[in-house]
Amino acid sequence: MVGKLDDKYLKRKAEIRQFVQDAILPYVKQVEDECEIPKDIIKKLAIKNYLGVTVEKIYGGLEWDPIEVALLHEEFGKSHASVENLLTVYGMVIKAIATVGDLEQKNKWLPQIVRGEVIPAFAMTEPLIGSDIKNITTTAFEEQDKYVITGEKQWITLGQIADVFLVFAKCNKRSTAFLIERETPGLTIEPMSGTMGLKGNMLAKLHFNKCCIPKKNLLGKVGRGLSRVASYGLDEGRYTTACGSLGLCQACLDASYDYINNRKQFDVYLKEHQLVQKMITEMIVHIKAARKLCYGAGYMRREKDPGYIQETLIAKYYASKTANMVANHAIQIHGALGTSCDKDLERYYRDAKMMEIIEGSSQLYEIQIAKAPLDI
Repeated sequence: MVGKLDDKYLKRKAEIRQFVQDAILPYVKQVEDECEIPKDIIKKLAIKNYLGVTVEKIYGGLEWDPIEVALLHEEFGKSHASVENLLTVYGMVIKAIATVGDLEQKNKWLPQIVRGEVIPAFAMTEPLIGSDIKNITTTAFEEQDKYVITGEKQWITLGQIADVFLVFAKCNKRSTAFLIERETPGLTIEPMSGTMGLKGNMLAKLHFNKCCIPKKNLLGKVGRGLSRVASYGLDEGRYTTACGSLGLCQACLDASYDYINNRKQFDVYLKEHQLVQKMITEMIVHIKAARKLCYGAGYMRREKDPGYIQETLIAKYYASKTANMVANHAIQIHGALGTSCDKDLERYYRDAKMMEIIEGSSQLYEIQIAKAPLDI
């Protein structure tokens, strides 16, 4: 059973919350209106070292444990899901390089990413495969001292501004991972827009037309792209997205509490209406359960318990579905006011739906979780 956070974690949570209030909240409207995260935010994240919280100190990172990482994403998810998702993408690419990369790759990329000098992107999704990552169609073949990449990716977060892409392709019919730099000849980047939520994601389509990259840009070994590189990156993304969803839930509950304590309907405050109490109760119970699952997965990750992978799947599944339910309740409690584009709830509602799709849909998780039942 996960108990209360100790003083170390409470202090860390307060520190992150203060940073978010000072450095992120003032930009929320700008990000939503312009559909991009200002470089100034990335600079502030780099100065605070929040881009490299999981990176070893020898590469300039903070080397935080998984609970501290959970608190980071929870607080950012509570303020602005787009910026939280930016941190998720950084974490996914960092985890892949740190776990599978050779010493030269770690020395080259990790310090630059941590300092905010290089923006990374995780390029797996393709137009026709969705979550069916075993059947990617992008291809790579070896030619003398290089690899030649051809194919297309889409829905790539940070794709519009990324400096390096972690790209997955089939090499000799085997899933393989490569690091491809933005200026590589043959790479065309097409911005995507008009998504319902996570408007600051700066999505892009990537077109690879016989892109030639040096062999040193192979990450790991041929044939290990899915089993090693992708699995490490996606596991990190699931965990941080679960925690970001938890923060989004808390934001909806906080807004609802404030509203029902100050708004009267039929001569009594909304908090006195039993049907409103029912919705608030459901929100509280589900958020508490989601928090237990997220922190529980974090403790298992910290202790290197082999069951952490399955626990992370469950946490992401439950927290993202809870975010949808809680955001829906919050809108219902606020009525027409909750649908106003001038209010945060409308953004919470849109972003909550995205949480159930990114880093694997809920339906995919229902298949994966059912295949490996826990000893409960």
